[in-house]
Amino acid sequence: MANKLQNEHSPYLKQHANNPVHWFPWGQEALDIAKNENKLIIISIGYSACHWCHVMERESFENEAIAQTMNQFYVSIKIDREERPDIDQIYMIAVQLMTNAGGWPLNVICLPDGRPIYGGTYFKPHDWQNVLLQIAQMWEETPETTIDYAERLTAGINKAEKLPIAPIPEEYTLLDIKSVVLPWKEQFDLRDGGYRRAPKFPLPNNWLFFLRYGSLAHDEETVDHVHFTLEKIANGGIYDHIGGGFARYSVDGKWHVPHFEKMLYDNGQVISLYSEAYQQKPNILYKNVVFETIEWAKREMLAKNGGFYSALDADSEGVEGKFYTFDYSEFDVLGEDADLAREYFNITKDGNWSEEQINIPFVNGSNNNLITEAGFTAEEWDIYLKEIKTKLLAYRNQRVRPGLDHKQLTTWNALLLKGLVDAYRVFGELEHLELALGISSFIKSHCTSHGNLLHQPADNNRKIDAFLDDYAFTIEAYIALYEATFKEEWVYTAKELAEKAIALFYDAEQKTFYYTSAQAEELIARKSEIMDNVIPASSSTIVRQLYKLGLLLDNENFTAIADQVFANVFPHIKSYGSAYSNWAIQLLEHHYGTNEIALTGTEAQKWRSEIDKVKYIPNKIFLGGTKSTLPLLINKEQLESKAYLCRNKTCSLPQQSITDLLELIK
Repeated sequence: MANKLQNEHSPYLKQHANNPVHWFPWGQEALDIAKNENKLIIISIGYSACHWCHVMERESFENEAIAQTMNQFYVSIKIDREERPDIDQIYMIAVQLMTNAGGWPLNVICLPDGRPIYGGTYFKPHDWQNVLLQIAQMWEETPETTIDYAERLTAGINKAEKLPIAPIPEEYTLLDIKSVVLPWKEQFDLRDGGYRRAPKFPLPNNWLFFLRYGSLAHDEETVDHVHFTLEKIANGGIYDHIGGGFARYSVDGKWHVPHFEKMLYDNGQVISLYSEAYQQKPNILYKNVVFETIEWAKREMLAKNGGFYSALDADSEGVEGKFYTFDYSEFDVLGEDADLAREYFNITKDGNWSEEQINIPFVNGSNNNLITEAGFTAEEWDIYLKEIKTKLLAYRNQRVRPGLDHKQLTTWNALLLKGLVDAYRVFGELEHLELALGISSFIKSHCTSHGNLLHQPADNNRKIDAFLDDYAFTIEAYIALYEATFKEEWVYTAKELAEKAIALFYDAEQKTFYYTSAQAEELIARKSEIMDNVIPASSSTIVRQLYKLGLLLDNENFTAIADQVFANVFPHIKSYGSAYSNWAIQLLEHHYGTNEIALTGTEAQKWRSEIDKVKYIPNKIFLGGTKSTLPLLINKEQLESKAYLCRNKTCSLPQQSITDLLELIK
């Protein structure tokens, strides 16, 4: 008999609709029952593509005995972390404070008022049953103990990532940057790329920082490590060589065995990273990764409304990675090309994933010799390899597909929008811009209500207002659209959203941005999201966009707010560079400055394209057109093409060519 999740929109919640656990969605009904019956609450958080979430459901939440315990002693609430990241954020901090670890599934036991008293991630069935019984007994016999612990833990949650107001430094120096970079670089894995750790996540924002830092500081060793890492990632099993797109992470230290779920947010950011890396050092591998990943997103994730879905499951037919792996004999579908393809993709009879005795296609460093020995030029091989992949993809598409999470999230769509614009600027493929514009139309039509953003399109159950990251990444995407098209509507739309974000999320007394709106429902804590993760923090992103809008619009209020929030975070960046990578990119901008490139006249768009192709300038922002209301372009309006370089509120004389302009940029 279906529980209260049966009418939910989220695929993750619907997956649990027929559990014997009497699940509730998050809402007043469940919270009122807990208070009225003085029952403890179980808050269980996950997402549809999460492998271990499926395992715990199968082992524990479909277990009649465990379900009976949960139903008797607890009010059980199931939450999709992607639908309610605000709730996930609070209880993740709680579990991290309790256990020094975190992840999903996230299972937290709380007082009837929602304050946590115990938590963890995946539990084996026996362990979960024991925890449930012991805590239920404690609540019955010594409730004062649990209440005291809840008070102390909730105080810790409220203190986490709460920063004092700091003075704004007169300048940010190269020494400040070096103090971040030097300890960070000690973690580099010189053998396999990335960092010396397992599992390994791509962490696009980390490598974007190092690419920009290495270029600006003329640190060739760092630039080389970035490219070494990007090649390792692109050649590894974490990349889907047959269908395009990246898995969330590799479980090993060699990028070989992925955790097979594919997330929209990873791939949107990776498109940006590989496009910029190509701009810095052209590499056909990077271009292929970008084009194949975009093709995957268009083929498997694009909805009719122009927006993109959230994720593909790690599992198919109940087996992790089954859709993406190959038995040796399956390559026979290639006929006379089978043996060469097996050698190229490291397909063996015993399986290159020895644990499962199956093959994950990957490429290694010896493959260049293989190509030469087979008699191919680089261009011929590229064409031949595309044909091989097309045949393998057609064969693979006959399999049972992984589950699709059809949620459409504003933040993740904005990340992909930005990636598509970055790809368009580097490679000049008009279709990439058209896909990006489709996403912008989707956000405007489906993720906006009365001028305010939504976190996702409203459904029959609820309308979830946007969080700070929805605003921050949408603003970033719209600024990127302006720089690519010079259509000023994108700047002014971004400005409107920035003003709303300040009104809804900025605390003028604490000098911080909160993740949740001042108008949102009151939870046990209101948090700021400061530390960058796989996705940059909402705070670092909104600050970086306020700086850009401050330049584009000469808006001192935007700049002043950004200056203060950045100053509050600045003392913490060097403590753990990887967790402050987006802040660190802004630190580069503070020290090296921003090249404001103003292009006027009928050739403005053509000149922008030429600059993007001929020179990598990591710290730049473009403005342009024949007629403009932007402060930097007023009085520069003319049909004759001119280029200006502006820095620190001072512009160069008009330059007659791209070559002349680039001479001014050191």
